[in-house]
Amino acid sequence: MNLAGFLPPGVTVNLLVELAAGGANIAALFVLYRAFSPTEVMGARARAHAKRRRELRGAMLSAPRPSRREKPVTLVRNLLEKLKVNSGEEGRKVQDKLAQAGWRSADAMTMFLGFRMGAPPVLGLVGWLLTPLLVRHAPILIQCVGGFAGTAFGAYAPIMFVDNASKNRGQKIQKQLPDALDLFVICAEAGLGLDAAFQRVAREIGPSSPELSDELGLTAIELGFLPNRRDALNNLSRRVGLASIRSFTNTLSQTEKYGTPLTQSLRVLANEFRNERLMKAEEKAARLPATLTVPMICFILPPLFIVLIGPAIIQVIAVMSHQ
Repeated sequence: MNLAGFLPPGVTVNLLVELAAGGANIAALFVLYRAFSPTEVMGARARAHAKRRRELRGAMLSAPRPSRREKPVTLVRNLLEKLKVNSGEEGRKVQDKLAQAGWRSADAMTMFLGFRMGAPPVLGLVGWLLTPLLVRHAPILIQCVGGFAGTAFGAYAPIMFVDNASKNRGQKIQKQLPDALDLFVICAEAGLGLDAAFQRVAREIGPSSPELSDELGLTAIELGFLPNRRDALNNLSRRVGLASIRSFTNTLSQTEKYGTPLTQSLRVLANEFRNERLMKAEEKAARLPATLTVPMICFILPPLFIVLIGPAIIQVIAVMSHQ
């Protein structure tokens, strides 16, 4: 397909390719800068907790007038409200999934749904336009396949990105949970209340596990402001979405309701989580021989055969050449 007829005067296909390559290089440099630049984890967590504290106190009764920077987000929010996309059970599930990935701001769901709605047509158009540049003299069917592939990628890429982020964050929290439960046992044996124990454990575990410290610190704030303490524990379980955190919050709720000993229950939970982590490690170790079979056949045995049989083959070829 010839795109020269659709381009403005003075603009060539090579110029568009060079602009696209320059934009890709700039994006790659920006991604590398963001990846290697130091992140201020403690400061971001403190700001998030301070914002949540202001919300619970009711200080944000009147919403401020949106600035120019917030106008695109406001437009997307109004569009989603008219389409009724961010309401109902589906909106709550999306909000919980974003919270499990660590994005709890008010604009997180708006931006995610906006990208989810806008990415398929945009990437579909990009795939439609790039297919003739990648495949010369491509028929219309190949161009349609490129547009469909871009649309499918745009539809599933935001969901896969959020799922991957929530999974990685859940693994980090699960890894440090037994140590946090041991600290809870020490705090309970020292006579600290539930609010003080959450604050103390969040402060102590912050350097080793910022994600778990963030959730525990936010729960400590909610325990001090919400009228029902069970709601704060349920919010913790909903934000993390792990079965181990759900067991932990259920144990705390039962101790609050029935007055059962907290230290013994937390000690049993910590031992169970450590045994579960050990069993998962043993399961991975047991799967290792079967996992290494295919790489060994493809990458280890051929060089071994070359080293062992190669000299003999070379000698045979040399003898036959002399004869």
